[in-house]
Parts: sequence; structure tokens; C-alpha cells
Amino acid sequence: MKKEPREPLDYELVKAFIIAAHGNLEEVKKLLAIEPALLHAVINWGGDDWESGIGAAAHTGNRAIAEWLLEQGARMDIFAAAMLGELELVRAMVTLQPTVVNANGPHGIPLIRHAQMGGELARPVYEFLETFIQKEEVVG
Repeated sequence: MKKEPREPLDYELVKAFIIAAHGNLEEVKKLLAIEPALLHAVINWGGDDWESGIGAAAHTGNRAIAEWLLEQGARMDIFAAAMLGELELVRAMVTLQPTVVNANGPHGIPLIRHAQMGGELARPVYEFLETFIQKEEVVG
């Protein structure tokens, strides 16, 4: 079944959703009810600084928003996985693409910082990434 093409989402609506995803779950829910396509929307803040709702929740350590967005069907990425403490996912991604340990997410925030923002539940991911980065520095 082919979907009809849609007009791009309103920039201000996308901006409001992503700003809310940094820490306001009720606003995220309200905006997603108005426009379900916001779930996968991204914004370019300029200079190749792309951010989604789940990306905003991930770099701020907002577990409740990230988990709720995932329950709604948001796409998991390595930054959200790191913040949520999903060690096996992060390990698999690093195994497939080792340079991802040096990847930056929204606003240039490094992957390891996302794990740090996940707190105690993400400590195993942080420790895994920290060890890998240390090995890279010694070898490289």
C-alpha cells in the first residue's frame, strides 16, 4: 500500500517537540497526539547538528521520555542505547563499527557522555566505552 506524499512538518512544531523532549514528557505526549509524525522528526540546528526527540532525551539522560518514545515506535540509536544502559546493543554496534565509540550525537555530545547521562543503570555501558576508548588512545 503506497502512502500519499505529505507536506513537510511545520518547522516550529518540530522545534517545539524536540525542545520538549529534552525534559517535558507531558508536552511531548501532547504534541505527539497532535502530530504523530513528530515521533521520527529531526531538526537541523545548524552546522550539521541534527536532533530527534529520542536524541534530545538521550543526551539529557531523560530515561522516562526516551522509554516512552520507544514504546510509541521511535527508532533506537546507539546514543539512546548508551543512555538507557543497553550494553549488548552498544557492544554489537561497536563490534560492527568500532569507530562509533568516537561518534558525536546532537550538539556534538560524545557517545560516552550519553552513557554517563544514563547514571547508574548505564554504568556498564560507560565502563565498556571508557575501556575501548583508552585502548584506542594507546594503540592509535
